[in-house]
Amino acid sequence: MPAPLRIKNRDARRLFLDAQGLCSHLTGSLDLGQIIRDLGFVQLDTIQIVSRAHHHILWSRHQQYRESMLDHHLTEQRGVFEHFTHDASVIPMDFYPMWTRQFRRLEAKLRRRGWHVDKAGDAHHEQGRQRIAAEGPLCTKDFETAVVGDKAVWSLPPHKRALEYLWYAGELSTSHRQKFVKYYDLSERVIPADIRARLLSDQEQIDWLCQAALQRIVFGSDGDIQRFWDAVDHAEVKQWAATVSIHLVPVEIEGADRVWRQAVALADIEARLQSLPPLSRRLRIVNPFDPVIRDRTRLQRLFGFDYRVEMFVPAAKRRWGYYVYPLLDRDRFVGRIEVRAHRKTSTLTVQNLWQEPGVTWSTSREDRLNAELRRLARLAGMKTVTRE
Repeated sequence: MPAPLRIKNRDARRLFLDAQGLCSHLTGSLDLGQIIRDLGFVQLDTIQIVSRAHHHILWSRHQQYRESMLDHHLTEQRGVFEHFTHDASVIPMDFYPMWTRQFRRLEAKLRRRGWHVDKAGDAHHEQGRQRIAAEGPLCTKDFETAVVGDKAVWSLPPHKRALEYLWYAGELSTSHRQKFVKYYDLSERVIPADIRARLLSDQEQIDWLCQAALQRIVFGSDGDIQRFWDAVDHAEVKQWAATVSIHLVPVEIEGADRVWRQAVALADIEARLQSLPPLSRRLRIVNPFDPVIRDRTRLQRLFGFDYRVEMFVPAAKRRWGYYVYPLLDRDRFVGRIEVRAHRKTSTLTVQNLWQEPGVTWSTSREDRLNAELRRLARLAGMKTVTRE
């Protein structure tokens, strides 16, 4: 093996941000399909403090993005399908053939959890299939069953569990959404026939998933590659890396703690280093579910930024707040901000602002934060920005 290519911390951060579309400011015409393809997937989330996570993530890559565009891309253009990576996400439609193994993986996981264990479950599955086949796309509100037994926080009524099981297994797909309510349809009526006809072996899918993950994170450990899609396990990543090692470049990455760690990269790593674009001067309010933030281990290692979502943490135990946005200035996370959209008054309100230790908060940085707040307000349809 050749000597590892050593990549300093700042260059590593820029490589990653560039691959994730946050290094420079995108201008020109908006190609939504290409943005999603470059990211690999975009996580969906129901919480709407300002703009839902999927809209915010896409807007962060191109300021011309508006909330109606993703629904059109899903429903009218069939440019994406919905399924589960580490969480519910939209995935480019042409990636569907590389996802069929994931259907089986998740179905097996649900069976182990007891989601499909008796005749009653079979009956709900069959009723869901038959009604959707006859009536067209349906949502959970079109069925009426109740939770059996004690009601836990995440308990699902039998019909919803059946529909979700069939969705995880790939038998049903998301047809469209109305006010973010998911409508299920038979997959053969949602996924184009030519896409469904492309059949790949499990090994071909594993190879693609590992290479596509590394393409989007630029460099990484086996764990980094595994966590990207969460559609392969660690043993499969190790086997893939060993099989294709001749095509991988060994690298050493300097962390934010100045510790050098071994990783691998694809063959174009030196070309990427040489062609890095200049950093944008835009200060970005980053969504908590942004792909740059999602892998907390990598985030801490690369940026020295300790971040956790606290939506499900009791209020008294939160360190920061319910929905707190990281602030990215060039290639550093310089703080966190808590903002909320008040739709009745058309106002975006700044509730809290925290600076990272050791960060100087200049007048220029404050001005750029205010400019970003105004941009975010426009995305959410708010007319004014205020501070508590």
